Amino acid sequence: MLKFDSVSIGYHKVPLIKNLYVEIPTGSITTIVGPNGCGKTTLISVLNKSSQLLNGSITLDGEDIYHMNGHLRAQKIAFLPQIREVIPALPVHTLVEHGRFPYLGFSRRLTEEDRKLVEDAMEFTHVTDYRNVATDTLSGGIRQRVFFAMTLAQNCNIIILDEPTTFLDLESQNNFYRMLPVLKAQGKTILLVLHDLAKALTISDKLIVMESGAICFQGTPDECVQKNVLNKVFHTSLKTFSDAEGTYYFFE
Repeated sequence: MLKFDSVSIGYHKVPLIKNLYVEIPTGSITTIVGPNGCGKTTLISVLNKSSQLLNGSITLDGEDIYHMNGHLRAQKIAFLPQIREVIPALPVHTLVEHGRFPYLGFSRRLTEEDRKLVEDAMEFTHVTDYRNVATDTLSGGIRQRVFFAMTLAQNCNIIILDEPTTFLDLESQNNFYRMLPVLKAQGKTILLVLHDLAKALTISDKLIVMESGAICFQGTPDECVQKNVLNKVFHTSLKTFSDAEGTYYFFE
């Protein structure tokens, strides 16, 4: 289990999130939602030290992740950020191979197992056909899938995704959301930030709702709907529709 215990998080020693407690269940899909600027990215970015842990502890199965060296942490937690300022002019397969770097020595020479994980990640994200194409020449949507493949090539049990459907068209978004239950079935723990509230309610085992640097709800999507949490936080009206295939959510 990934556990945030009494944590304060911020930048330049200025806390934006204070005294927060969160548990991310193992083998679950947990989604964080909230208005812009509420602290979603700040919260998850502390896992790769892009934001600062100012107080408290973050543990993975009882081990403090801040006591792990960088290589060990990267073998346990894979992180796909929302925005990348620099897009490398590397062939797709070379970029995806970067996901194996936490396991390699100074020579960074890939084993057959490493190469299989890279190929599997590219196939899973449907980017194999672009393997020899320079990443910086790809469309934003395909490029996002390439970075997702690199994240999966790390083969970590914890996968952190910050607005992963950014730049994806509707078909690619649907394909992405179909991947998450498959990863969960493989034993992966997925923590993601989304703006799509309806999709968050549909795909998540646990929902975390943030507002103004604090968590105002943690629980199942059903509990969230029953308590009208999203209506209050987003000042919107939630409508539901059910048929034989499931329940659908709409916001007005």
